Amino acid sequence: MKASACGNDFLLIDCSQAERTLALTEIAVFTRRICDRHDGVGADGVEWMRPHPTADVEIQLINADGSEAEISGNGTRCVAAYLYSERRTEKTTIQTGAGLKTCVLTGQSQSEYEFEIEMGSAAVEAEVAVKLGASEVRGIPVSMGNPHYVIFVQEFSENWRDKAAEIQRSSEFKHGVNLEMVIIDGKHDVKTRFFERGVGETKSSGTGSCASAVAAMATGRAQSPVRVHAEGGTQTVRKQGNSVFLRGTARLVCRGEFFVS
Repeated sequence: MKASACGNDFLLIDCSQAERTLALTEIAVFTRRICDRHDGVGADGVEWMRPHPTADVEIQLINADGSEAEISGNGTRCVAAYLYSERRTEKTTIQTGAGLKTCVLTGQSQSEYEFEIEMGSAAVEAEVAVKLGASEVRGIPVSMGNPHYVIFVQEFSENWRDKAAEIQRSSEFKHGVNLEMVIIDGKHDVKTRFFERGVGETKSSGTGSCASAVAAMATGRAQSPVRVHAEGGTQTVRKQGNSVFLRGTARLVCRGEFFVS
């Protein structure tokens, strides 16, 4: 199944249909192949789905370059949309690499579904400076179960992608980092661009939207709820106590067979 959440696209593969258990190296090689946008189906990553003893499903996220990631908020929402289309359960529990997430259906229109996900708590650190040649940038490290670096800017420069890629290569981030460039557009609105580990630029990001909003709230730049506007669409992030909630849509695109030769 292919699904898209605000332009952040994923392939959903049911591992229970495999004839044998695949090794991580096999999964990585296959993910790179199927995510290729010219010789494969094309996607930002694959959510590999497996049965779980206490959750509705367990998922393993492999990025387009074959690297493993802890979680994608958008990818998790795509899986929730798939499960709802199959089982019609409005509340879904999904075991991710960043813990158990609960997805609640809040709306539906044909093949598009809206969910709110309880994303857990966010860890916001003090501002960190990263050297870029003779200059430096300053940003807020945020963990949503995966690492983020949020940089507040006045505008998106033409070379922001090059700068984001350079920041990702910094020795400051030993496990890599997802990067967000954020413009404050009011107390409840931000505009964001995303550059993710193992993918590069994406039109949207669920955990990136959470990190952007939480960093804006923590620094007094915005107040809950925060609408995060990106090229792929808008998601809403709110805080309730220490918990972060993410609301947005996911659309089921197509179902098909991929020929392995």
